Amino acid sequence: MGDGGRRHIGVAERRDRLALRQRLTASARAASPEEVAGALVALHGTDPATVHLAVGARLTDAAKTVGATERALYEDGTLVRMHGMRHTVFVFPAELTAVVHASTGRTVAARERAALLKDMAVAGAPDAAWLTEVEESALSALARRGQATAAELARDEPRLKEQFVYAAGKSYEGVHTVSTRLLRVLGVEGKVVRGRPLGSWTSSQFRWAPAPEHPALDPGEAQAELLRRWLAACGPATEDDLKWWTGWRVTEVRRALAAIGAEAVSLDEGTGFVAAGDAGPVTGPAEPWAALLPGLDPTAMGWRGRDWYLAPELRPALFDRSGNVGPTVWWNGRVIGGWAQRPDGEIVWRVLDGAGVGREAESAIGAEAERLAAWVGRTRITPRFRTPLERELSA
Repeated sequence: MGDGGRRHIGVAERRDRLALRQRLTASARAASPEEVAGALVALHGTDPATVHLAVGARLTDAAKTVGATERALYEDGTLVRMHGMRHTVFVFPAELTAVVHASTGRTVAARERAALLKDMAVAGAPDAAWLTEVEESALSALARRGQATAAELARDEPRLKEQFVYAAGKSYEGVHTVSTRLLRVLGVEGKVVRGRPLGSWTSSQFRWAPAPEHPALDPGEAQAELLRRWLAACGPATEDDLKWWTGWRVTEVRRALAAIGAEAVSLDEGTGFVAAGDAGPVTGPAEPWAALLPGLDPTAMGWRGRDWYLAPELRPALFDRSGNVGPTVWWNGRVIGGWAQRPDGEIVWRVLDGAGVGREAESAIGAEAERLAAWVGRTRITPRFRTPLERELSA
């Protein structure tokens, strides 16, 4: 037992939970992108390729990755790409969109709209009433079109092309277009979502689409539901992990923990929390496992405190200067290196932490590299946020 009679969950068990609940072992892999997203709660969507690569790493039949993921996103609507925690774009199961918007989106949306109106006023641009007219016209145009780029919407509503000077006289002065800022605000307000890209599944040029209708939820209840799902997928986690992942104030985190009856446990770094009834021992994976996860993968980015699965000395090679993780190589629950794709399509990898890594690990990692190369095919992947090791390996 840990401090205060709480059950202690050590590093080995945390890695076992990660392997099974994050669908990373061969026996735990999922049958569909929806199942992957449900298990992880959210897939990072800032880099479009990450969504597909994160799904492919966890699918039983990785060859179906692109077709099944695009169908879920753009045809069936079972997955939705939208702004979520920490003002970041994620892909969520459709049934979570109302929860995400009520728990995290409303507060951010209010700040974003206020900031836009302030910037326009300082620049001498038209007022709030004018912006409301443009917004209503743009949303009507989007409803008629179904999906559209900002340029297409501007043909229907030319006022979207209006520009204003941002931060005049400062070193970061720039010219902003109404369409860019307004569509971003509408995104965090839950009125529009990212639609099908203009290019392939790696393209970052998206169309916009009307957001799916969802009920208005009580923010406190939504926060409790989001935290309950996340702890079931990622617990145990510290209060600091929870505050970082959600982007909430510590008082909101504590209120949500109390609302769901989360159980306190002992971790090596202090007190952690699991979902109610989830403090018992977990039987580990039946087999050793390796994984090649993409940059910004939700497992690698799931916790603020990462020492239990990623040695601090590996971070300079695997993260960029803004704290974004690049492609990682995993062996039995810990990050041991990174990978990249060369211009000719070859998947290459390097072990940085060789402790306990032998022939079995190298064989398993090599098999995962072949599995990845097989379904990616002729597509070339360059992470949006490049890291030192990825740059070196891909050169």
